[in-house]
Amino acid sequence: MREQEHIDYNRVAEAIDYIRTHFKTQPDLDEVAEHIHLSPFHFQRLFTEWAGVSPKKFLQFVSLQYAKQLLKKERSTLFETAYDTGLSGTGRLHDLFVKIEGMTPGEFKNGGANLSINYSYAESPFGNILVASTIKGICYMAFVEEKKDAFNDLRQRFPNARFTQMVDLVQQNALYIFTHDWSQLDKIKLHLKGTDFQLKVWETLLKIPMGQLSTYGEIAKSISNPSASRAVGTAIGSNPVAFLIPCHRVIRGTGELGGYQWGPTRKTAIIGWEGVQNETLAGVNEQ
Repeated sequence: MREQEHIDYNRVAEAIDYIRTHFKTQPDLDEVAEHIHLSPFHFQRLFTEWAGVSPKKFLQFVSLQYAKQLLKKERSTLFETAYDTGLSGTGRLHDLFVKIEGMTPGEFKNGGANLSINYSYAESPFGNILVASTIKGICYMAFVEEKKDAFNDLRQRFPNARFTQMVDLVQQNALYIFTHDWSQLDKIKLHLKGTDFQLKVWETLLKIPMGQLSTYGEIAKSISNPSASRAVGTAIGSNPVAFLIPCHRVIRGTGELGGYQWGPTRKTAIIGWEGVQNETLAGVNEQ
């Protein structure tokens, strides 16, 4: 590591440690920048380049993780959690959870107890899948080796939700992706929870045309964060909706396929299948 890179790394590491230690006072940009002896502008740019998120977002993530730990304790109220986390009130706690987790702090505390999820198993060209939906849209979709294991993974994501094994219209519309041209489908509704960064990455994946590929570096550039390839890879690896959010269309800059949470063989098969579908559609359009 070059000397300047070493200096920059130490500064960012010191800032991260400061935020983690002082998050209960909710330090602003100026305070953290002063602590590591940089201007707020320079610190903002440096931290974002190295950490993949802004200092403000990192502070929110640290605060959220602490709040989640408190809410898991049965005797911790929303007001007490907001106060102990250094937030000004339950309103800020609510906004923090909704923006990052996609659910209210109350919904997190009860593990999705007021959430009704329908789920069903279906066949696809690439093996069986488990698809789950709420009234808002598809919340989970995964290729299945063992039905029991797949359902357990879904239940761990929403431990207290009410589950009903049934096929609904939301699921049917989503499954049309395997038999219809994506461009001719009505927009499939998704019900996702994730960080701002994850949601931004997943949204970018949806823009990759069928039959085409992108790289982790290109995704990072498209979200205006060219140094965040590794963070992009992590976000892609946590994609909760297989195929509909096409993380299979992302490969390494070297041309290697890279990882895929449902297996590299399946990734290869999907890419090949989409290429054939694309050629078939192109031939039909030329006639």
